[in-house]
Amino acid sequence: MSPDARVVERLQFLVRVVRKECMHLQTTDQRLFAVPFTSETASRLDENPELAERVEAFASRYGRLQDTLGDKLLPLLLRALGEKPAAAIDNLDLAERLGLLQSAEEWMAMRTIRNQMVHEYIEDPEILTSALLTGHAFVPALLATANAMILELERRGWV
Repeated sequence: MSPDARVVERLQFLVRVVRKECMHLQTTDQRLFAVPFTSETASRLDENPELAERVEAFASRYGRLQDTLGDKLLPLLLRALGEKPAAAIDNLDLAERLGLLQSAEEWMAMRTIRNQMVHEYIEDPEILTSALLTGHAFVPALLATANAMILELERRGWV
């Protein structure tokens, strides 16, 4: 059974968005971490607007890709596969069983890091540095999840 045309159209749109988001995250990730990022670097962001913008771009792009994948593409993909989307954690567990993501637990850890980058960085350079470095380490897993979902859609001829 194939999903209806509206669902396929939305899936195709989301895949285009995810591909762009992946490209932008990779670019920002490479630029931000071209040199070691330390808590001293973080404490001096006010003195370096260009670097501060890169930090903002990384946090934003990381969070946006994770949101697009987990909150938009995954539930729609599950529905297209004939599954009934449920609570986010249940969707993640199902996605793990289907091989669309490495680990639901890791995904939740990525979400925690996203929240730290977005909400706590202004006050504490140590938290920001830790969150950014952890986020940087999670980028390959985030990209692999995006690629797994896209490959599943391509395999089925929906994109």
